[in-house]
Amino acid sequence: MSESDYYKILGVSKNATDEEIKKKYRKLAMKYHPDKNKGNKKAEDTFKKISEAYAVLSDKEKRKQFDTFGSTDFHQRYSQEDIFKNFDFGNIFNEFGFGGGGSPFSGGRGGGVRFFSGNDSPFGNFARQQSAQAKGSDITYELPITLSEVATGTEKIISLQHGGHPEKITVKIPAGMITGKKLRLAGKGEQSRFGGPAGDLYIRSRVINDPVFSHEDYDLHITREIKLSEALLGTTINVPTIYQKDLSLKIPAGTKHKTKMRLTGHGLPLMQGKGKGSLYVHVLVDMPKDLTDEQKKLIDELATTGL
Repeated sequence: MSESDYYKILGVSKNATDEEIKKKYRKLAMKYHPDKNKGNKKAEDTFKKISEAYAVLSDKEKRKQFDTFGSTDFHQRYSQEDIFKNFDFGNIFNEFGFGGGGSPFSGGRGGGVRFFSGNDSPFGNFARQQSAQAKGSDITYELPITLSEVATGTEKIISLQHGGHPEKITVKIPAGMITGKKLRLAGKGEQSRFGGPAGDLYIRSRVINDPVFSHEDYDLHITREIKLSEALLGTTINVPTIYQKDLSLKIPAGTKHKTKMRLTGHGLPLMQGKGKGSLYVHVLVDMPKDLTDEQKKLIDELATTGL
């Protein structure tokens, strides 16, 4: 069955009590039960959906897993056989007054309704076919990379455990793979327990702190210091880049402390796109703490000029 929000299917809130969930399921089951809707495929499909929802939400552990991981991850962890395991439809339907000692699904011979034993999956061969096709779980692997590797791209070898055995996988990291970006390697996840296709491997990047540059998305930041006289009179400084090439940056006269200057196109490359971010130079004016006698004399002379 497709991934679904079980709370919406039953029409209850996420804070609903066990009794509220049971009461709502009973009401819907009475409405869509195959015995009351013979030949109605839509009603039968609805009955299957609400039954699956109830099988999950009435089980404390399954409900906890669904609330924690959400629909997509839950269905990667639980097959339909898992969902209905230990779920006694016989007791449920006897309690609701349907009788039959089992779960009413799949038309029997002569057009009647066939009942399965209480511990069977209520979807017969359909469930077994779906289980056989159930995909293995996906794996997310966090890969630390440097800013230089983000700038140019790189190749990494990672080691994973598959079925209790180590496996080395070569991963080509494209330029621009900043923190949080993912690569998908199809079929490199967990093996299916039911003979279906393997899950996928997702490589999620985490950029390591750099001693020279910091970054925000594709923009780089660097701090450079200049002297007080250079701030007053102006100067030209060298600025390193992540691409191992220095740039000349003109500092205009009168530049203030913590001025931020932008060098367009010298940041990190955009992943699967054109262009690059910017390099921001944060200019800090070095204010001397101790002055020589000569420096004090010169400052005094400047002070008389109104500076």
